[in-house]
Amino acid sequence: MIEIIVIEHMEPVLSKWMWIEYKHTSEMVGKDRLWITNVKDPDERALLRKIAKNVYEESVSELNISYDIIVLDPSASRTLEPEDLRDEVCVVIGGIMGDYPPKGRTRELSSKLKRKKTRNLGPLQFPIDSAAYIALEIDRGKRLDDIPILDQLEIEVSEGHTIVLPYAYPLVNGRPLISEEEIKYLKSGIEEDEARAIKEGKVRSVAEDLR
Repeated sequence: MIEIIVIEHMEPVLSKWMWIEYKHTSEMVGKDRLWITNVKDPDERALLRKIAKNVYEESVSELNISYDIIVLDPSASRTLEPEDLRDEVCVVIGGIMGDYPPKGRTRELSSKLKRKKTRNLGPLQFPIDSAAYIALEIDRGKRLDDIPILDQLEIEVSEGHTIVLPYAYPLVNGRPLISEEEIKYLKSGIEEDEARAIKEGKVRSVAEDLR
């Protein structure tokens, strides 16, 4: 049984897009079961404590976790199965945005954890919230092959203008698992943020807007 899900934050800043995915993950997992690690900025830690039970500056590899640890790693040789979750476990997800194709950062994290298993979610790459959802479904007894999945998601931003997200999304009641807030952001907010990032030479942390 999954006791906690840990997101190891692996980006330099907590962007608005990532914040939206973290919030959606918290809504599905429940605040009491969500930890977020490796958050270096104190303002970001304060913000994330609104959605997670524990938020750490340290990496998950530096924490003493009593549960068995399973890292969701695309490079793992075995796929996550219900049998892996019979005991009390901690599932670790890499908090990564925009790695397409993957750069192997989760594999680097796995190498630092001495006591762990690694499992994949098949050959496709999932957003953070989708990976958490699939882990929860497998915890409920489903196998990966039982979960319908859409490879790549196309969103119509305006007439004649679409964006394609090159990731995989589980289908829930026939619809891709993506929050309404994320769709709204992709339609109306991301272009402004990207233009600002180009102008400033960096991605702005969502915590900066609260300072």
